[in-house]
Amino acid sequence: MDQQHAGRIEAIPVSDEMLALLGSGDLGAEPWPADPIAFEIHFGDRRTPAHLRFHGRPEATLDVADSGEDRLIQIVSRTACERLLGSALLWGEGSVRYLPAALQGIAVAVRDCRLPAATALPYRLAKNIEFLCELMEAQRRGELEEGSPCGGLSSTDRARIAAARQIVDREWSAKLTLEQIARSCGINRGKLARGFRELYGCTVTEALAERRLAEAQRQLIATDLPIALIGYRNGYQNNAAFTRAFGRRFGLSPSTFRTIGLAA
Repeated sequence: MDQQHAGRIEAIPVSDEMLALLGSGDLGAEPWPADPIAFEIHFGDRRTPAHLRFHGRPEATLDVADSGEDRLIQIVSRTACERLLGSALLWGEGSVRYLPAALQGIAVAVRDCRLPAATALPYRLAKNIEFLCELMEAQRRGELEEGSPCGGLSSTDRARIAAARQIVDREWSAKLTLEQIARSCGINRGKLARGFRELYGCTVTEALAERRLAEAQRQLIATDLPIALIGYRNGYQNNAAFTRAFGRRFGLSPSTFRTIGLAA
């Protein structure tokens, strides 16, 4: 927990349509937007993934007493959310969504900001707007995994598998193994392997490869690094293995992709 905010709530008035609250404790007396909904963001840890809880009626369901946990709460006009989403926001009361690494990073940037007061407020204001926009975009792309149990997985298993997905998204450049990821998340290898495929439609290895190849694709266009070095930096021990994997994923060799991308 960020000790700067422990035991109190700091109000960040973003606009007439959005109020953010950061820290722990009573929700305070800052005025709320009209027709509010709320996203209650919990930062998580190694075994409990970062997630948010949706409140369609925050006046009745948001805790007003000190929960003892640092959290970021965005209280937003429903109209503003649906304008960003481009459709109705059909989330159930109290439903949970696990946060992809990119969204988690934005929330942590709000929490851990160490700028002087004069610049911290506009920085946090901008980051809250960014979080909401990216949240609605992730919803539109179907990237927000709901936290209710399904299939043969318990809610605890789903939380641990979502934590594994966050490790993949966050630490993809490291030499990760299924055993290491399972141990970090407090789940056995078999359950992680089966559950990961059930939740995400791919294996842990495939998710790692997808993340690494996406970064390699970006570096081929954005940098002039040698192709073999790009492959090595993204987890491929030799150029032949990188070229095969890249070709299977994108239908082009890395060198051809770079040539076409630079010419475009």
